[in-house]
Amino acid sequence: MESLRVALGNRAYPIHIGAGLIGRADLYRDYLSGGSAAIVTNTVVGPLYLEKVKKALQGARVTEIVVPDGEQAKSWETLQRVFDALLAARCGRDTLLVALGGGVIGDLAGFAAAVYQRGIDFVQVPTTLLAQVDSSVGGKTAINHPRGKNMIGAFHQPRAVIADLATLDTLPERELRAGIAEVIKHGLALDAAFFQWLEQNIDQLVARDRSALAHAVRRSCELKAAIVAADEREAGSRALLNLGHTFGHAIEAGAGYGTWLHGEAVAAGMVMAAELSSRMKTIGKDDVARVRALIGRAGLPVKAPPLRPEDMLALMSVDKKAAGGKVRFVLLQGIGKAELRGGIDERAVREVVVAAAQ
Repeated sequence: MESLRVALGNRAYPIHIGAGLIGRADLYRDYLSGGSAAIVTNTVVGPLYLEKVKKALQGARVTEIVVPDGEQAKSWETLQRVFDALLAARCGRDTLLVALGGGVIGDLAGFAAAVYQRGIDFVQVPTTLLAQVDSSVGGKTAINHPRGKNMIGAFHQPRAVIADLATLDTLPERELRAGIAEVIKHGLALDAAFFQWLEQNIDQLVARDRSALAHAVRRSCELKAAIVAADEREAGSRALLNLGHTFGHAIEAGAGYGTWLHGEAVAAGMVMAAELSSRMKTIGKDDVARVRALIGRAGLPVKAPPLRPEDMLALMSVDKKAAGGKVRFVLLQGIGKAELRGGIDERAVREVVVAAAQ
């Protein structure tokens, strides 16, 4: 096991990375002082790992909350189901909530923990590559709104992140590739050397080589932890972690939540961000080709769905990086160097949207 730390003063927490961690009681024990725990999971992950986590919470009174699988579960209705179960079990403010699943469960359960009785502790136990390298770290929690992804939420840091690499063995191929998109994002936005490593090792990642996965998870978490420690609430540099997400979130909403996986939409969004960067003359065509090639080798989409530019622009207008009513984009100054830019010519954005679907 390797452990990193997210340095947030008295709210600092560890990220544990390794195989066989999900059932280790010692990784949960320090957060069970109230003797009560609630596990939020879904109908896919629950049958695989719920009993292991329950056993690790030995001695605690455990409430099980199983919700439907999929992006559609990030809704007010599912959140209400979580609250109903917590109240029915008389879970108090000393209850530890355990988010057992992928990014949807982490976001949903984290938001429930942020607001239930004005805030309770929670632990992230991510079981997908996307959640292990990205969504479980940093305290962003949310549900979706029909007008935009992750529009209703709160910053609420976990007490710990337990990333068990063995859970990736049961991950469907499409979900694994979607997680690789967020790994690529970290290198493309923040670390040119890591991007180059990915170009050299993408085949091993797709093949689930354990050592390659361990390095990808560890380096992604290192990069994200440093950004979160410097800018917890996304007032500045943390926005760079949204490379590809302005386009990607619009793709998810426009196509209908669940049609495209988050990582698939981000992959296409990164190609679009690279193309827009090229039009802004901050990177050259060779860099765009490198981005497109790596994403394609990962088996991820390099083209967007055929959505109308007007619809894409409307969806992007509610992006959380917008300022003064104007959309801002995370663009590239080079491989491994992202920047947040406003004042982008709408005509250039329209051209990129049209070209991306061809």
